[in-house]
Amino acid sequence: MHDIRYDAVHDEMFVTNPFSRAILVFRGGADGEEAPIRIIQGPNTMLRGADRLDVDPIHNEIYIPNGADILVFPREAQGNIAPTRVITGPDLTSDDVGTLAVDVVHNVFVTAKDVVRKGQTAFSRLLIYDRTANGETDPLRIIAGPKTEIFRINQLQVYSPKGRIIATMPGAYDMQEPEGVFIGIWNITDNGDVAPRWKIAGPGSTMLKPRGVAINAKDKEVLVGDMRMNAVLTYYFPEIF
Repeated sequence: MHDIRYDAVHDEMFVTNPFSRAILVFRGGADGEEAPIRIIQGPNTMLRGADRLDVDPIHNEIYIPNGADILVFPREAQGNIAPTRVITGPDLTSDDVGTLAVDVVHNVFVTAKDVVRKGQTAFSRLLIYDRTANGETDPLRIIAGPKTEIFRINQLQVYSPKGRIIATMPGAYDMQEPEGVFIGIWNITDNGDVAPRWKIAGPGSTMLKPRGVAINAKDKEVLVGDMRMNAVLTYYFPEIF
């Protein structure tokens, strides 16, 4: 599993299973050896890996980066069901699985995609799309360039009330403890070669290779999963909330 999202509105947990190309949905209070309440799986789903996802509890949709496209399913989908929308386009062409988050307030979703050249990752960028996009679609905005300091994004979250994009920069795949890792925060309205509005970085952060990120808006915290430390780091960051 590389992604778990909690739907607080419906008290459900959404879990990816890339090996079985499935999305599993559990009760929020699931415990022990408990079966999922719903499974999305089968050839009609078009799932090629199901590595990352996000859930929109307001508009009742599930968004899944799927190689060179984005699949959208009804939140209550079950079984071998086709997606209701498939977002494609030249900006989504990539060998990377990508990551994604939905901003239900500003009615957009954000995905991070690597641009790959000759089998090597050249750079990554943030693509912002209209939430209702369908078919071959251009992003509304793209955040990319040297000022962004983006090399590779592993996971991201969106804080919708303020339109914040919070993304992890874990460095190169093949380095145990890369230099320059950080958590970057942008606004949902940013476009072009825009430096992060805020960063969590440097020796004082103690991060070695941050991959996962979550937010706790109630206590104004950013939680970071660091794969090299095998730990979850919690930062008090009231400025972004």
